[in-house]
Amino acid sequence: MIGIAKRAGRVMSGSFQVEQALHKRQALLVIVAEDASDNTKKHITDMCRYRKIPRTAAGRKAELGRAVGQEERTCLAITDPGLAEAVIRRLEEEGYSLDREGV
Repeated sequence: MIGIAKRAGRVMSGSFQVEQALHKRQALLVIVAEDASDNTKKHITDMCRYRKIPRTAAGRKAELGRAVGQEERTCLAITDPGLAEAVIRRLEEEGYSLDREGV
């Protein structure tokens, strides 16, 4: 699903691009790698909560990178509403919990 969103140009990957998508209020879902640093997790979580964007920790950096055809990525942001909902449904089906605090 993330690969489809990437091919559609609706995924921002890496900390810098995700932060930019959050600042511009383009991000509709943020996925942070489970093995990202505690500082990165807290920073992205705080930004998502402030902007009321759903966030989850799923996969490792290498897996997120592979999903978008890149090297390791600490986080991804989905910017398309339909694709974000589809990814959310899939994550929930697989047992991942979403942080929707403030959403």
